[in-house]
Amino acid sequence: MPEQHRIRGRRASEIAADVEQAVTAGRLAPGSALPPLRRLATELGVNPNTAAAAYRLLRDRGVIETDGRRGTRVLARPAHTPRDHLHFEVPHGTRDLTDGNPDPALLPPLADALAFAAGEQLRDPVLYGRPAVDPGLLAVARREFAADGVPDGPVAVASGALDAIERVLQARLRPGDLVAVEDPGWGSLHDLLPALGLRMTGVGVDDEGPCPQDVAAALAAGAVALVVTSRAQNPTGAAVGADRAAELRAVLAGRPDVLLIEDDFGHAIADAPYHPVCAADGRPVTAHWTVVRSVTKLLGPDMRLAVLTGDPDTVDRLRGRQRLGTGWVSHLLQRTAARLLTDESVDRARVAAHYGERRGALIRALAAQGVHARGRSGFNVWIPVRSETSAVVALLQRGWAVAPGTPFRLKSGPGLRLTVSGLAPAEIPALAADVAAAFRVDPQRGRLT
Repeated sequence: MPEQHRIRGRRASEIAADVEQAVTAGRLAPGSALPPLRRLATELGVNPNTAAAAYRLLRDRGVIETDGRRGTRVLARPAHTPRDHLHFEVPHGTRDLTDGNPDPALLPPLADALAFAAGEQLRDPVLYGRPAVDPGLLAVARREFAADGVPDGPVAVASGALDAIERVLQARLRPGDLVAVEDPGWGSLHDLLPALGLRMTGVGVDDEGPCPQDVAAALAAGAVALVVTSRAQNPTGAAVGADRAAELRAVLAGRPDVLLIEDDFGHAIADAPYHPVCAADGRPVTAHWTVVRSVTKLLGPDMRLAVLTGDPDTVDRLRGRQRLGTGWVSHLLQRTAARLLTDESVDRARVAAHYGERRGALIRALAAQGVHARGRSGFNVWIPVRSETSAVVALLQRGWAVAPGTPFRLKSGPGLRLTVSGLAPAEIPALAADVAAAFRVDPQRGRLT
């Protein structure tokens, strides 16, 4: 446990910088309590308003949170904590089901597509002043969005789904705005929001996606944006069905001012159809909306590319800001992705079926052992438990590393995430038996004790 850091500084910016540096250096650990405002002001000999301004800066930077009677604390996952400090170390020789990666055996070879993109660069060099989106990738994106009932809108390219979501949030929201997110949900998104100075509130998730009553409550509480995972939800494998999409549209119809972000990152590997929340019969339900689709789960995590579409104002804001920063995503990467997405040898249906078979086989094997697990799409399975720590340790003792649910949860109940993408069919019975053997199963609740 790091020794309690003594905060220094006279100005709000100096105080905030001192705390940030202490968090980054590990002198203030995640969860550490900070002094109450008035006590800090007295210790530093500054006006209480100065201390309050420093804490406000730290909240906006995603470093601290104020939590009622618990006082002011460093966030459990502060934006300034190096990611390797939070990494779950898998012991050598243990079967790793923690990483959330696609199966490397299913990733397509890149050599021919990269060679094609390099040849295109020789034939038609991309220089300053060219459109940001490659025409080949644009055609693929437009065709697939239209086939799924997404309204016609401008298309932009970002460096992955999280980059796209970050750009959309920055284009439309201001620090302090409240965003409704899935709980449990994508831990990286939960980390991103406080880093942007945004507040978040969790909405429950069942197998069909976000629960409409929770979304309505979040909007009533002041949420100005909602992020929905269309399918292959991380960590639960939820997929928004037709009825749930209609229910969510009905909630949003009463709040057309809300920013809707549909994260369909798993579109290319999910064995569940896409049902748009953003529109009915091609008509948007909110004034500002986006649909984001990444290629990384199909083509590989290093193919840092996502396409998005949305209302013209939001996408224009995003592209304008992008021009002032990175400029554009490399056309070499775009041309490579477009080539692979139109290559008949890249069989998306086969990939989706592979993940669906592994996921379904594990869920059935667990059910046969009396263990309830969730997962309708993608390659993650979620198992509710009573104690994540004891569950993780017990499975480690049996040679399986699974991800604790804490990084994915806000206020929802504990659980485990198992990535099944690389599981061989022969491994599944042993895994299910070890899960059941490691814990006493409560037959009434179907949860691990």
